[in-house]
Amino acid sequence: MQPLPNMDWMLTELANSVPYVRHVVVLSSDGLCIGKANTAPDAADAIAAACSGIQSLARAISQMFPEGDGSTRMVGIEADGGYFSLMAAGPGAYLAVLADPEVDAGLLGDRMRTLVIRIGQHMTSPPREDIGQAM
Repeated sequence: MQPLPNMDWMLTELANSVPYVRHVVVLSSDGLCIGKANTAPDAADAIAAACSGIQSLARAISQMFPEGDGSTRMVGIEADGGYFSLMAAGPGAYLAVLADPEVDAGLLGDRMRTLVIRIGQHMTSPPREDIGQAM
């Protein structure tokens, strides 16, 4: 598998341009962290793993729409502690952001979309090859 480019600086730019953003993580559809900002490695791995489950559940729901193709573009969760947004960022890749309750959710969504458009082709996680040899 070809290594993915380091995009952490672009993710840091997103984190710094929207007040109250806590974590920014890019993950593969199978839950591996492939980029992060404002996030310790262990937290980034935990967020990526949880997001993999969330995107899988969202895909199951999206398949209920007869005119849809089963894909999801964005999932949002508002919780007591803040906001969570998960956005498709290219084939096999997702952008996840956790933010405090004070965040401007509209600004956050706009900046996430802009980032995905700007670097979406670099945020793609190609399928892994030779997975049986990894064990």
